[in-house]
Amino acid sequence: MKQNFSLFDGASLLIAFLTVLFLTASVCTIVIGGLPFLSAAFRSAEVLFSIRLSLITSTISTLLCFLVGIPCAYALARCRMPLRNLCRLILELPLSLPYLVLGLCLLMMFSSDVGKMLKSFGIRVIFEPAGIVMAQWMVNIPFVIRLMRTALEELDGRLEFIAGTLGASRWQRFLTITLPLCRNSILMAAILTWSRAIGEFGATLMLVGVTRMKTETLPASIYLNISTGDNGMAMASAIILLAISGIALLLSTLLHRRTASRMEGASPS
Repeated sequence: MKQNFSLFDGASLLIAFLTVLFLTASVCTIVIGGLPFLSAAFRSAEVLFSIRLSLITSTISTLLCFLVGIPCAYALARCRMPLRNLCRLILELPLSLPYLVLGLCLLMMFSSDVGKMLKSFGIRVIFEPAGIVMAQWMVNIPFVIRLMRTALEELDGRLEFIAGTLGASRWQRFLTITLPLCRNSILMAAILTWSRAIGEFGATLMLVGVTRMKTETLPASIYLNISTGDNGMAMASAIILLAISGIALLLSTLLHRRTASRMEGASPS
């Protein structure tokens, strides 16, 4: 049915274009200002160290998020769990908390007697690279649980039920049916989680601080360079971070379109 173009449509389009224009101008300011310093950034041992550390810590924290997040999401979505609503609230509460608060929580916990005991066993977190992984995990674990819980709740449980009547155990149903059906959702969530981890700074700053060539991730490199007045190198580091995040977003978008097209093809006509 053909719809007439209304004043509301025009206002919506105007707001959308103005927002796009503002965001484009903001990003272009960084890109144009940082491009002359980009080659020097790639020759800088400090910037290369921050790239390497960001890639390693974000990958490890993402793997840990899914190692913990998928079982938590499964328990919330499929198991008869006592105090489920309370557990869900606690698990997803960090989504609404500032990252600095999450970092402060970790700092206080690992500064306590329990943290000192862990340190005596060689588990060092405060002012250490391992703390970056912990901060990224703390920030992203509720995000992963929310995404995985939603994916599990949207699955058709009939296939799992049929497999159960044929003698498959819960574990076998989870491995052979649930996980394959959630594969694209897991991949999309992993890409977004990894992208969030590589740009995390607030909780990391609170827990490990910013030490050159030790706890210096890409966001920390931007912060340090801005603090010392080296705006060019800061913008060059920002371009690298923008490129990594943009590629991650593009992959997530392509995967989402592929999933949507498969669902449309599988739906009855």
